[in-house]
Amino acid sequence: MRSVRQDGRTGFRRALATAVLASALLAAGTTGCARPVGPIERLDKKAKSTVRAHSTQAATYRRWGLVAPLAPAPKPPARSTVRPAGPGLPPVVDRIPTRDKVVFLTFDDGAERDPRFVDMVRELRLPVSMFLTDSVVGPGYAHFGRLRTVGASVQNHTLDHPYLPGLPYAGQRTEICGQQDKLKQRFGIRPRLFRPPYGAYNDDTLRAAADCGLTAVVLWSDANRLRPGDILHCPEGQNGATLTETTTRLLHRIQEQGFTVARLEDYL
Repeated sequence: MRSVRQDGRTGFRRALATAVLASALLAAGTTGCARPVGPIERLDKKAKSTVRAHSTQAATYRRWGLVAPLAPAPKPPARSTVRPAGPGLPPVVDRIPTRDKVVFLTFDDGAERDPRFVDMVRELRLPVSMFLTDSVVGPGYAHFGRLRTVGASVQNHTLDHPYLPGLPYAGQRTEICGQQDKLKQRFGIRPRLFRPPYGAYNDDTLRAAADCGLTAVVLWSDANRLRPGDILHCPEGQNGATLTETTTRLLHRIQEQGFTVARLEDYL
């Protein structure tokens, strides 16, 4: 008899617990509390979120004159694949040795300060490298500070844009180290990359660059047909076009030839 009574009490407790739970769920439904979301609804919400993100991305690229997003850049190599120009000297590169279908966007001097270009770099997440000359930038360093905040890198292009092989070692060192000091003062960083004006250099240039703490001398490629690893020297506004417009044309060319844009500093 005791066993029967105990079984009866156990069954009563279970029934009571079930009733309380049902009452709580009913109360939650009537008081506006969130009901449990099933797996089908979760998938539907995820799909809608993906569609919204894709639509937003497509609208961003259309706003900048592109018909499709740039392909994501592949993972960069674990270490640089370029070789020094000699013992204690930085490498000189106009292309990066890679099989990745990537090219690199570089801009010189700092004469054109198109404010829309900042928005373009930010919204398209363009990895661009800006080689600045102090006498050209003048009072425009704030513009390049804004570019840095949206992902652009700032590199060295001398103080006054001279033809470096026409100067002795001491003069070249002053031009290169002087701009290192200016950029450190302006942005708190000393660049790693150096581009000689006009692409002209000699052994003294390489020694001076090394002595100023630079790790690579960067030239550029001019071939019409792109190759993996090409370093592109992007023209500033031409024939009345803005820097943003000329960059858009260049991005069209990059896409049409099946390439994307990577960050130069990741490969050097």
